[in-house]
This record gives sequence, structure tokens and C-alpha cells, in this order.
Amino acid sequence: MYYKMKLIDKVRVPPNRLGEDLSSVVLDELQQQLEGSIDKDIGIFIAVTEIHDIGEGDIIPGDGAVYYHVEFDAVVLRLAMQEVIEGEVVETTSFGAFVSLGPIDAMLHVSQISDDFINYDEKNGRLVCQETRRQISVGDIVRGRVVSLSLSERDPRESKIGLTMRQAGLGTGQWLTEEMEAEKADGSS
Repeated sequence: MYYKMKLIDKVRVPPNRLGEDLSSVVLDELQQQLEGSIDKDIGIFIAVTEIHDIGEGDIIPGDGAVYYHVEFDAVVLRLAMQEVIEGEVVETTSFGAFVSLGPIDAMLHVSQISDDFINYDEKNGRLVCQETRRQISVGDIVRGRVVSLSLSERDPRESKIGLTMRQAGLGTGQWLTEEMEAEKADGSS
């Protein structure tokens, strides 16, 4: 889930930027430092949006920079186990699909797509359920549940997020529409 958070941090303003507008410099430095990074307690930083307060600066002997205590707003993505999320399929492979959640991709393994046997149509770059003929292609929006979550603060690219679609109410938009229409047809009989 996405959150807008009010945070406090210390920001280093390098000596070559001390003559510039302090608010702009602090915002730039926070954006460079935080956006795209992961903090296990806070989440995945999407954007630093606003500076509220810049405190007094501290000078450390031997370092020409000034360190400011700053209060600011940031947008973060905080994922939780069993959370239902939606994302776009950005790649399909013989072992599953990669789903973009915005700042990070999740893995949807073939074993977690359906109870059906899954074939990989390499020519068309899609995953196809053998019996139902349902398919997943690049560009599809899918709804899945987070079943594994391992975030790496040191190297966000090493983070691993696993999804499943093997439960009711999960799947591609087309699958969900088909299920709702089938329920309506069963209910009107």
C-alpha cells in the first residue's frame, strides 16, 4: 500500500551548493539520497514531495558541508505479507511473469498462476493455461497476493517479492470479468 509520510532526517548540503536556495538544495539532496531506496521500517521510497522545516545547520570539523535536520513528506510503498496488490506484467518467461508494482518488480511463478498446467508460448511471449486457455501477456494488469517478501536495503535490485494468483478474486482483469459473468449467470438460473 502507498503511504504519504511525514519524516525527519539529517541532510548533508555539500559546500559547493551552500550559496543556492536552501529549500531547493535540501529537496534535491533528499530526492537523490532516498528515492528508489528501501528502509525495512518505512518502506520503498517513491518520492520526496515537500520540505516542511529546515532546522539549524551543524558543522563537522574537517567536512566543509553543513548538516541540517529536516522535516519532510515522502510517498512510500509498504508491502505486507498476504496483501492483495495490482501490477502490470512487464515480462514473461518459461518460469513465470514479472509484475511491475511501480518502483519494484514482483515474480509470479508458473506454479502460482493457476491449478491448470501452464505452457509458455515463446513466439508470442505469453503464458497459457492448458485446459482453460486463459493467458497472461506483457501489458496485462494482474491482481495477486504477496506470498514472499525479502527486501534488501543494501541493494534494492536484490529484493525478492513473490505473488500468487491461485485464489478466488485474483488473476488478470479479463479472468476476473469472466468469473463475475459466470457467477451472474449461475445466480440467475
